[in-house]
Amino acid sequence: MKIAVPTRSNSVDDHFGHCEMYTIYTIYENKIFNKETLPSPQGCGCKSNIASVLREKGVKIMLAGNMGAGAMNVLNMQGIEVVRGCSGNIDNLIELYIKGNIEDSGIGCSHHKNEGEHQCNH
Repeated sequence: MKIAVPTRSNSVDDHFGHCEMYTIYTIYENKIFNKETLPSPQGCGCKSNIASVLREKGVKIMLAGNMGAGAMNVLNMQGIEVVRGCSGNIDNLIELYIKGNIEDSGIGCSHHKNEGEHQCNH
């Protein structure tokens, strides 16, 4: 199983579409088997091809901080399950997920075009 995490400085980036990179974990027999990074595309990831790139790499789960409905739908259409509300150190997060201690928060971002910027309302 492969899990992707939007990452900035070894922590979950709170905004999927503007992360520094994606960290992709390969989980085998409930242990981290491999860890690799994928640079984030230029601009907003919400409008990039990152979902299809992650699918091609075999990612099935995205552990994210916040994400709008549009980005979540694009990932879901690529067969990637999204778990929102994640935070903290990415290695610790993966360990918690493997143990079954991470659930989707059900809270997403509402994106409003305002001079080209995104705003999250929680």
